[in-house]
Amino acid sequence: MVKQQIDYYASHDKMYVASDCIVFGFDEGELKLLIFKRRVEPDKGSWSLVGSFVELEEDDNTAAKRVLKDITGLDQVFLEQLKTYTKVDRDSGARCISIAQYALIRIDDHDKELVEKHGAYWCNLNAVPQLTLDHNVMVEDALEVLKRKAKYQPIGFELLPEKFTIPQLQQLYEAIYQRDFDPGNFRKKVLSLKVLEKLDEKDKSNSKRGAFLFKFNPKNYKKLLNSGYHFEI
Repeated sequence: MVKQQIDYYASHDKMYVASDCIVFGFDEGELKLLIFKRRVEPDKGSWSLVGSFVELEEDDNTAAKRVLKDITGLDQVFLEQLKTYTKVDRDSGARCISIAQYALIRIDDHDKELVEKHGAYWCNLNAVPQLTLDHNVMVEDALEVLKRKAKYQPIGFELLPEKFTIPQLQQLYEAIYQRDFDPGNFRKKVLSLKVLEKLDEKDKSNSKRGAFLFKFNPKNYKKLLNSGYHFEI
């Protein structure tokens, strides 16, 4: 029986499994994507998402976390599986499927020198170049998921600093949805959810008067969910 099993596996072709990461960040009112120059053929030197083959001792999530740690220096980031890409001709180098994950990180938290060392670059989402293989499709798919999630879950707070202003929060949602929100209505809506905690601190970087800082309150969010009310922007 064991020999038959070995023969069965040995008689079938092998394929590679890759873990590709769509890494979003938010900086200066813009949603950004982490990309770097591909180091291997095919398409060596072209722009690419960060990624790696899944090692034998890893699952796809572990591989993605390794990639993010290697590139950004961070090991505690929001990471979620997006989709598995299996088209036969997606990679001309070899038969390879990719399990894509999207990640949300606070740009100020990452190791900038480490990112530069790997030749990585934060690209404005409105100016993403042609990427290798099917990576542009992955980015489009990840952005659609981000839009759906951000509407009903407080996922956007993963992209903001711990302390932020209401205008900064509005800029983030405008960057995600690529449209403007009315400032008064947006402020009224987010404060009505009671998931923000107002702090006795102000951000005076844009004016002498300054704007009060807030932080996300996860306990109040859980109460909101338990009450049956849905978070919705």
